[in-house]
Amino acid sequence: MHSRKIFKYQMRRDNNLLISLPHMRPTSTDDIRKAYLDFFKKEGHAVIPGASLIPENDPTVLFTTAGMHPLVPYLLGETHPAGHRLCDVQKCIRTQDIDEVGDASHLTFFEMLGNWSLGDYFKEGAITMSFTFLTEVLKIPVEMLSVTCFGGDDRFPALPRDAEAAEIWKKIGIPQERIAFMKGGVKESKQNWWGPAGQTGPCGPDTEMFYWIGKGEPKGNPATHEDEWLEIWNDVFMQYNKKTDGTFEPLKQQNVDTGMGLERAAKVLQNVSSVYETDRMKPILDRVMEMADHRDERHLRIIVDHLKAATFIIADGVLPSNVDQGYILRRLVRRAIRSARQLKVEHDGTFTPKVAEAVIAQYGHVYAKLKERQPEILDALKREEEQFGRTLKEGMKQFERAVQETGTQMDGTTVFHLYDTYGFPLELTKELAQEKGLTVDEKGFRTKFEEHQALSRAGAEAKFKGGLQDHSGETTKLHTATHLLDTALRTVLGTHVFQKGSNITAERLRFDFNHPDKMTPEQIKEVEKLVNGAIAADLPVTYHVTTVEGAKKEGAIGVFDARYGAEVKVYRVGPSTSSGRDEWSARPFSLEICGGPHVARTGFLGSFKILKEESSSAGVRRIKAVLEGGAKEITVAQEER
Repeated sequence: MHSRKIFKYQMRRDNNLLISLPHMRPTSTDDIRKAYLDFFKKEGHAVIPGASLIPENDPTVLFTTAGMHPLVPYLLGETHPAGHRLCDVQKCIRTQDIDEVGDASHLTFFEMLGNWSLGDYFKEGAITMSFTFLTEVLKIPVEMLSVTCFGGDDRFPALPRDAEAAEIWKKIGIPQERIAFMKGGVKESKQNWWGPAGQTGPCGPDTEMFYWIGKGEPKGNPATHEDEWLEIWNDVFMQYNKKTDGTFEPLKQQNVDTGMGLERAAKVLQNVSSVYETDRMKPILDRVMEMADHRDERHLRIIVDHLKAATFIIADGVLPSNVDQGYILRRLVRRAIRSARQLKVEHDGTFTPKVAEAVIAQYGHVYAKLKERQPEILDALKREEEQFGRTLKEGMKQFERAVQETGTQMDGTTVFHLYDTYGFPLELTKELAQEKGLTVDEKGFRTKFEEHQALSRAGAEAKFKGGLQDHSGETTKLHTATHLLDTALRTVLGTHVFQKGSNITAERLRFDFNHPDKMTPEQIKEVEKLVNGAIAADLPVTYHVTTVEGAKKEGAIGVFDARYGAEVKVYRVGPSTSSGRDEWSARPFSLEICGGPHVARTGFLGSFKILKEESSSAGVRRIKAVLEGGAKEITVAQEER
């Protein structure tokens, strides 16, 4: 793309020989990932493991969408066991840009490189480290970089434009003409403002870094030449709290949250035309091209992106279904298969597994779950592909019936029914109609489609109105009740029971656990009795920080896998010694690894009641329960002293 220019600038900047440059900076995806973590580790950051794609105890989003998502409790003030400076590589799924997939840079699944300051360094530290990593580690010439800063919002006079960030950029080497102020950001997410995650909470301006991808010498900035600058990094400065009345106040703890797209960084450093041409994605693209009779760039890319995302989602425990994460997974797989049809690729149950095998071959050395769960991944994709094949056949029957009832044009409602029920994209129906000498009512289809989208958005807004992670008093109480439930289930059903999933809203808790049989009414009553007994005892709740090995030795409950870092929080319900006088104070009721938050005493909770016990999937049961009554105001658990 700009290899000669980069080499010229780099020689001028570093006075190094041209021939040595490729050996001086990381260019492979694996090397960039490692270089990022190594750099921030040297800057005093603890390297923490990335979280699952499926958010834990968070009903407000279906997937982990950013590196900050699993860290929300700590951005809100919880103490992280690894300290105040953190960094990681986080797997992310975003579907809001799904219609953009197929261009050079948009992806559904991507890896986000992130570093955080929890009340430690702020703007100058974050910007300086970002600039140093870009120019000294990745060795990107300053001339190829531009930045944007928050330009203020006239509707909120208390939020001025971020002149401080702009001055820092100028001081460290970005010229004035490469700095753009983007105005109106509080309500327009693309205008250098982040948050709050819900209606209220931490938020603040951000500064974004861009790389020149236009022709010729770099010129202007993203405000003047938007399409010629590619965003590669974003530093968010959480310095305000949005209150319920819509006003903003300064935060006592100012945080930094950054995110750098690994695939985009690889595209830049490898000088390729798209993220699909980078070293780890190109072999997957090549595998698809081997099976395709046609070369349509957009459809090839959709297949690679969607099936890569699907492979990672299944590895994290989701299977295709008609609800929540399973629905998104099904949609991704079927969109990939529809693109395969356009490329004349056979899709009889063997296509999607072959692509998944290529994904696992490229990423299994970094993400062990891909290899560990390879048989389940391939089987799930095979079954979904076969099922979609049957659905398409049924759709063809419906299409033929519609043809018999149609004059010269197929109406929009019928076209949308084929899309919504049988997965026929508009293009497929148009192609089939053309073969029959018919046209389709595209305007009518789009009207029905937009109505469907509006209903979906309204449903999503109602379901996810709490924001990212709702840490209200009600959800905090239910979070603690989940720990009590976990212990009670292990007591009544056996120590084979472990948590398999959790979803908490302000109204109820949902808890999935492994158990082969339906619980009897007597078992349900006994579990309720144990939980309510712990609540009535008004047990203290505290936490302490220890190592994973230390937590194991203590007997703490936890699925000891890669989600945990070197240090963890262990929450204790009950006293830390056995010197008490009754059965409740003689031992901890619960000892469990968790990020928190929890109430300070179980007496805050009220009365625990199980509403439903049912099957979730093979070998997994699901309980839905509520708390009735309880304290309106709570205090949260503190660290043991």
